[in-house]
Amino acid sequence: MSDSAGDYMVEVKDLKVYFPVTEGLLKKTVGHVKAVDGVNLSVKRGETFSLVGESGCGKSTTAMTILRMQEPTSGRIILDGTDITEFTKAQMRPIRTRMQMVYQDPFGSLNPRMKVGSIIGEPLRVHKMTGDKDTYNKRVRELMSLVGLLEDMADRYPHEFSGGQRQRICIARSLALNPELVICDEPVSALDVSIQAQVINLLMDLQDRLGLTYLFIAHDLSVVRHISNRVAVMYLGNIVEVADRDTLFRAPKHPYTKALLSAVPEPDPELEASRPQKLIIGEVPSVRNPPSGCRFYPRCPEAMPVCSQQVPVLKDLDGAQVACHLFQQ
Repeated sequence: MSDSAGDYMVEVKDLKVYFPVTEGLLKKTVGHVKAVDGVNLSVKRGETFSLVGESGCGKSTTAMTILRMQEPTSGRIILDGTDITEFTKAQMRPIRTRMQMVYQDPFGSLNPRMKVGSIIGEPLRVHKMTGDKDTYNKRVRELMSLVGLLEDMADRYPHEFSGGQRQRICIARSLALNPELVICDEPVSALDVSIQAQVINLLMDLQDRLGLTYLFIAHDLSVVRHISNRVAVMYLGNIVEVADRDTLFRAPKHPYTKALLSAVPEPDPELEASRPQKLIIGEVPSVRNPPSGCRFYPRCPEAMPVCSQQVPVLKDLDGAQVACHLFQQ
């Protein structure tokens, strides 16, 4: 890529995350689940980079590993030019103020026994950034106002809020330490459609106001199209295509990307009835025993003999990067 290293907030190089499969009383390792297997991606400062794919493809594992909440098997994680792959817990502590996460289930990620004000202010206490009581309370009120919550809600408990309000609480908590990178792991998939738009617009507004960088994980492509600058498509632990939003949705290149986009319904009934459907046949292979070569080839309508023998690598093609033998001849 032509961009200099300083343009990137996060770089992931050949990241692999394997989980051992054990059997018997002695817990003998008999194999590995290859949740992430050689992922390369770069997130530019100030952009929204979306990671999409079917459930179980490794999106969330990739995100958790970038945050070092999950240890990588191999590969490198570079945050703002600093390789944090081998950092100890003590070294990671100050780094964690720079990157935060918003989880999929807003209720499950909130302590039901804590009041909302205490939940939002908890990162300040953990990192000893509270100051005096007045400064702490002022910061909590600022964060609540920032996400559209009333100050008098601070003394309520999570169960007293709607799903959309709970997610606003989670967003406020993630912003308490003024992070540069926020990883959003399906942040609206548990919400009603009408509330999804409000939360997405809030995230976009906060990005403009605070200069945030987002790694946005989702499977809803309509949401991804609305919020993203660039999109990476993931299949069974591998990145198969990376492109800017408009290029990906206008002219997808990888057969898997084409199938994903064809599954998104069109609001116009006539257009929906006339457009070709690119159905994916078969089931997703096991991540414990993935296919040789291209992992998508058993389900690919355009598979060739070489697809079962060689792993395709990401190559530049018309403003995108594609890992497919159709474009590597």
